[in-house]
Amino acid sequence: MRWVGLAILGIGLVVLIANHDGGPVMGLDQDQLAGLVSLSAILLLIVAGRWRHALAMPGDAVRAALIWLGLGALAVGAYAYREQAQQVGAGLFGALRPGTAVVGPGGEVTITRRSDGDFSVLAEVNGGPEQRFAFDTGASRVVLTAESAAALGIRPDENAFNLRVSTANGTALTAPIRLDSVRVGPITERGVDAVVSRPGALRVNLLGQSFLNRLPSYEVRGDRLILRSR
Repeated sequence: MRWVGLAILGIGLVVLIANHDGGPVMGLDQDQLAGLVSLSAILLLIVAGRWRHALAMPGDAVRAALIWLGLGALAVGAYAYREQAQQVGAGLFGALRPGTAVVGPGGEVTITRRSDGDFSVLAEVNGGPEQRFAFDTGASRVVLTAESAAALGIRPDENAFNLRVSTANGTALTAPIRLDSVRVGPITERGVDAVVSRPGALRVNLLGQSFLNRLPSYEVRGDRLILRSR
């Protein structure tokens, strides 16, 4: 029995190596075939090590076989539905940590609404640490608070604050800049026009239209903000 398990494993490896073009084998893709071969070989090796014990105590053998069959079914099910499990886990994480980008099919990013009713988006600016932005379609540009900009090494001169920018809370006098990159999950936009607010003028960064208008589309659907990448 042990040799049968090793033979199955060896044959499976030969088939995977020979099928270098990645085409299906008996209706199974490369990953599925590798998982099936590995699981079959492991089960046979386990059975081979316990068959003498099974002959002496058949009741224990049946219980052990049922347990191993159950574990094998769970392993196969987890492998077959791994993508769905990853999406469910990501969705739970996004709900527990609002602002986290949950990536869906085609690079679509979903962000869950906060308990206060607003959308808070975690984004990387110029490759730095994640910073929190308020989703603000009323802001004509991405807006950085003076504190967030300083953390990135951006400190405009006082005479640079000469541009009025509209936000959901009205207009503010700001200093125009251009960001190397803004990244939300897998969505990265480069050369993004932005502004820095005066110290103390704003308490939160704003994810405005200079970033949002570059996306193919975005929408609010219930408690979810959906951003779509190119």
